[in-house]
Amino acid sequence: MRILAGLIASLLLLAGCGKPLFYQEQAYVFGTIVEVSIYGETDDKAKQGAAAVLGEFQRLHDLLHAWKPSALSELNTAIAQGRNKAVTPELALMLQDAAQISAQSGYLFNPAIGGLIQAWGFQADGFKPLLPDEKIIAALARANPQMSDLIIENGEVHSRNRAVKLDLGGYAKGYALDRAAAILQQRGIHNALVNIGGNVLALGAHGNRAWRVGIQHPRKPGPLATLELHDGEAIGTSGDYQRYFELDGKRYCHVIDPRSGRPVQGVQAVTILTRGIRAGLLSDAASKPLFISGAAGWRAAAQQMQLDDALLIDADGVVHLTASLQKRLEFTDSKTVRNVDP
Repeated sequence: MRILAGLIASLLLLAGCGKPLFYQEQAYVFGTIVEVSIYGETDDKAKQGAAAVLGEFQRLHDLLHAWKPSALSELNTAIAQGRNKAVTPELALMLQDAAQISAQSGYLFNPAIGGLIQAWGFQADGFKPLLPDEKIIAALARANPQMSDLIIENGEVHSRNRAVKLDLGGYAKGYALDRAAAILQQRGIHNALVNIGGNVLALGAHGNRAWRVGIQHPRKPGPLATLELHDGEAIGTSGDYQRYFELDGKRYCHVIDPRSGRPVQGVQAVTILTRGIRAGLLSDAASKPLFISGAAGWRAAAQQMQLDDALLIDADGVVHLTASLQKRLEFTDSKTVRNVDP
């Protein structure tokens, strides 16, 4: 959903005779390319660590798939039927956490609007250039499904609102990044870079330098800018350029404004830099409120989400960014139009 390049530039002069050990493995999970890069470990240790991470990603993909058979889709069926559904402690905690983030965002981050995402055709592997029935969209928006409609108690979940249809696509990748960090650290691996389709988390460093990553340009090949990512930091991008369709010269992306029930217009991409215990999770979930708030409201949304480092690219390609993030970035084109907000 989001593409932030894992440009790991010089990335990397791969390990050869007399060179530091470097291991990298890729897979396709969560509907995107995932990549685990490990520095300074033996091949066997790195290979086993990467395999454990990729195995965890597949487990979470199978658990949280929104439209194919999964624990989440089974819960959605129960909610639609007005039934209680037993869930694992892990899933219950995810839903409670997502509800808290939703409340903090003023309900712009809203994983309960899976019905709208489905109606617009984004719960699919490919996207057809078709507009949904306006009456269906209006009805779903009027139903106003919210994470706060969920009642989680005694290991079961039910909802006060049958219109709730959970889609954790804006949460799962970030959660998976934090799980990857925990798995690698438990295995004694302290220097790694994990990239899930553009959401990237760094552990340690790449030898005597920081990991370097790139922010994908939303309209051109290659990066808009690069930056060094330090230990425990994560970066994530929400964009209109990967999951979208075009019709009559207009672009419709997968980021839905829960207030209108329609794809957000006027924003090409949002990138945020996070750090701390839940850096991976927040790099995924916290970008959505900024994207939905648009060029007029992104800065207030960043403050509400307690983000110091953020940027938004508007429909004209102007980069609006915080002064804090501006200091970290090296733009590939010095002529990029920038509007720095202190």
